Amino acid sequence: MPGGRLTQQERQQIALGLADGLAYAEIARRLDRPTSTITREVMRNGGPTAYRSDLAHRATERRARRKQPTVRDATVLPQAHGRDAEAVRAYEEVFTTVMMQSGMPQMMSRVMSSLCLSDTGSLTASELTQRLQVSPASISKAITFLEGQGMVRRERDERRRERYIVDNDVWYEAMMASARSTAQIVETAREGVGVLGPGTPAGVRLENIARFLQFVSESTARAAEQAREILHAKPAATTADDTD
Repeated sequence: MPGGRLTQQERQQIALGLADGLAYAEIARRLDRPTSTITREVMRNGGPTAYRSDLAHRATERRARRKQPTVRDATVLPQAHGRDAEAVRAYEEVFTTVMMQSGMPQMMSRVMSSLCLSDTGSLTASELTQRLQVSPASISKAITFLEGQGMVRRERDERRRERYIVDNDVWYEAMMASARSTAQIVETAREGVGVLGPGTPAGVRLENIARFLQFVSESTARAAEQAREILHAKPAATTADDTD
């Protein structure tokens, strides 16, 4: 499977494939590239609806010119379970980019990706700082945001260090937090109906907003509960050290 940077011609083929509605895997197969390469390329350059081959190529050239070697670039961390370290690093970038495209800020996405892709599902502030090559303040800010979204929790380990944990219920908690947030909008919209008048255009608009979001909030909470009960899976037990 060919390596190295994508050529301008390959980027043009990616753009054509996206325009034709092809899946990333099919585009990758036609270019004889890993699917992760295509996913990362598209998501870091506008996403499937805004990808342009010429802009993507120029952006890559600019990044290559200004990129400076860092500890993270020079060091490939050892991986457990016989994993390919470079493949893991590439996938982590894809995972981070997809979360950024969903609306999560960059640093929060990087921290969340690191936690999700660790076998333990937990890292200390020091470990995150070393892993991501950023300041402790950046980690603290990201954790505060993620904790507020119900996506991580804090816990003290046996050495009294604070660990940040993402467990099997992370997406359930995030969806329930989203449902609660939406329910608050519903309540506020209903208050607005009383202020503006139920028969006025603005009042009717707010009532429609409230009805729609109430349905979404209740459906989200119900689906999250059902999925948590039916789809929860546990990893196989292992004695291998988690070195990622």
